[in-house]
Amino acid sequence: MLVAFSHLRWGFVWQRPQHLLTRFARDMPVMVVEEPEFGSEGFDLRVWRDHGVTIVTPLVPAMAGTSGFGPHINREISRLLEPLLPPSVDPIYWYYTPMALGAEPMGSRPSLTVYDAMDDLASFLAAPRELRSQEARLLTRVDLVFTGGPSIYRQRRGAHPSVHCFPSGVETEHFTRRTSATTLPQGLAAKPRPILGYYGVIDERLDLALLADIADLRPEWTMALIGPVAKIDDASIPVRPNIIRFGQQAYADLPAFLGCFDVAVMPFARNEATRAISPTKTLEYLAGQKPVVSTPIADVMELYGEVVQIASTARDFVAATESIMTRTSDEEQQWRDRAARLVAVHDWDAIATGMWRLMMRSRAAMRRELIVEPVASLSA
Repeated sequence: MLVAFSHLRWGFVWQRPQHLLTRFARDMPVMVVEEPEFGSEGFDLRVWRDHGVTIVTPLVPAMAGTSGFGPHINREISRLLEPLLPPSVDPIYWYYTPMALGAEPMGSRPSLTVYDAMDDLASFLAAPRELRSQEARLLTRVDLVFTGGPSIYRQRRGAHPSVHCFPSGVETEHFTRRTSATTLPQGLAAKPRPILGYYGVIDERLDLALLADIADLRPEWTMALIGPVAKIDDASIPVRPNIIRFGQQAYADLPAFLGCFDVAVMPFARNEATRAISPTKTLEYLAGQKPVVSTPIADVMELYGEVVQIASTARDFVAATESIMTRTSDEEQQWRDRAARLVAVHDWDAIATGMWRLMMRSRAAMRRELIVEPVASLSA
């Protein structure tokens, strides 16, 4: 059994954890322990299933100054989880947040521990003060570290002897699926073109001032924002006649929205929270055969620079869009060919398989050591 501890809600945006863990669930039982929900009358668990994965949400009473995983609440979570993992089970522990250390059920001995560092969480708004120290502790305990991109790989590779870079991938068929005119979201499809579209979480990683400037420079264009707002005031998002918001959409519906885009944009801010990000949406945009314009994010330039146009200012975004819209048919085909080659080598199935092989190899090596060490000690 694989037990994953995640700061992200399973029912939030479908991203790296869901892609990987649903694939691992094809080979072994997978249980995801979400951050606790506060406000219940007592301590309890909510358990449900989705895509072959068991989702467990600890329900706990309100506690002053406590939110998410943390040293005090983790002891209660550990107690709640004990009946779900009998001592006979040797699980693989998989962490998305160092703050979950201590939430593991007592008496359970993992056969392998993995930290999938998809983001530099300590750089985000309102990150727990102890997050960096907790990550340092986690790095001394896990057997393998995976990273979501080259920037965070370079940050972590000196902190652990077995760090492996696995940038996020894409379900190509999901985004190349043909979308008929009748299934396109009419609230967007009928808007003035070109349509510049973004989908994903709207939080401190987006440059909201840049969005406003682009909209002001080209009021005849449409800017579409699709996704939930997190950790920022909704009132801080610019309001313009040509900025259209659609809120969170199901993963199954994203290709239809993407089908309406003329240009997919990634107007990320350049701040601590984006220094090591490696946006999954880049490949999804490309798989949908949509040209992409992004601010100069390190991993985007390193991994996808040959097909993504980079723009720093609103005027740069406008110029890049106008350049895209005036491509010749030959230029467009050349771009599509390059994008298709790039997408082809970043498949989620291949990424999950590569991780799985490393995990099984590491676990086998650890078991051999457990057998050999007593013999060596007897012969000493």
